[in-house]
Amino acid sequence: MPDLSAVLARAAAGGRITPAEALALYVDAPLHALGSAADAVRRHRYPDGVATYLIDRNINYTNVCVTACRFCAFYRSPKHPEGWVRPLADILERCREAVDLGATQIMLQGGHHPDFGIEWYEQTFAAIRAAYPELALHSLGGSEVVHIARVSGLAFDEVIRRLRDAGLDSFAGAGAEILTERPRQAIAPLKETGAIWLQVMETAHGLGVESTATFMMGTGETNAERIEHLSMIRDVQDRTGGFRAFIPWTYQPENNHLKGRTQASALEYLRLVAVARLFFDTIAHIQGSWLTVGKDLGQLTLHFGADDLGSVMLEENVVSSAGARHRVNRAELIHLIRSAGRTPAQRDTLYRHLLVHDDPAQDPVGDSVHSHVSSTADGSAGPMASSASRLALEPV
Repeated sequence: MPDLSAVLARAAAGGRITPAEALALYVDAPLHALGSAADAVRRHRYPDGVATYLIDRNINYTNVCVTACRFCAFYRSPKHPEGWVRPLADILERCREAVDLGATQIMLQGGHHPDFGIEWYEQTFAAIRAAYPELALHSLGGSEVVHIARVSGLAFDEVIRRLRDAGLDSFAGAGAEILTERPRQAIAPLKETGAIWLQVMETAHGLGVESTATFMMGTGETNAERIEHLSMIRDVQDRTGGFRAFIPWTYQPENNHLKGRTQASALEYLRLVAVARLFFDTIAHIQGSWLTVGKDLGQLTLHFGADDLGSVMLEENVVSSAGARHRVNRAELIHLIRSAGRTPAQRDTLYRHLLVHDDPAQDPVGDSVHSHVSSTADGSAGPMASSASRLALEPV
């Protein structure tokens, strides 16, 4: 057993810790000491005390998927009567609405449709880029690249180049779930291995397409497997420097085959956030997830090493399908950050500050910018549904 106090002191001062030390901290370090060390790293990196948020929209282009992950409540198999494809006109309308509400980023994600090769994505990205050049396309992920490569008979690097040239700015961390082999095989046996997911990301970084890295915790993985996931990401980051942020979130238990038999507790999540901040000495940003753990726990992550509280998320359907019902508007997100003792700032995809809310008297008013204003997951009809919902989904 390493000397935990010595490891915490070294990590808090910016020193590198090993995977074995990270595991020891995750399992045995006193909670407050662990959080204090992670917060010290955060303060050293961001002495201005700013914590950021984003305004973006997740647009799902299809729920048809051949991968059939056991944790997913969103997908439908090919030929399923509830399968659909969102028309390009609908996607563009949702982009327009997002721009009108101040969004700076679109996350285009969907199922692995058996008929969608590289041409579908090129046409879609090019159309969005032409109509809304101000929107950053932070979309897809390693799993989509593997699927497109298979459908179109292309190498990973060719898929990435063509997506980039069509308008993709960066990859989301989608599809990572857990990269460690045993639990990944248990929850997503038809998906690419964690090693291949990382290979795609490393290839993308080499082609100038950066990404985020994520972790869905709570599907039955061991503590050691959680730290192995972090270690696999750091190994790639040491070679490429292409991961902008690490975003852990918790598995949601409803409407999927896992049925919530295993979940991550609030303390497990907070400890993971803190260990991630100490372990990822080469990843700039750690994001807390209010969507899956709730606003109060999301706010607490700002005391455990996180410097970003994610996005207002104008639309989200995938995680919501599995039971994530937390909602937030822009004013609430600003309040959460400020009441945690941080200065709130709206950022863009590159983490550049667009608007620093250093004077509460100048805060935005109203709640028109709020999450999940229109959701295919729960059938809600918010302010944005009036136009977008009139564009019928195409059944498949």
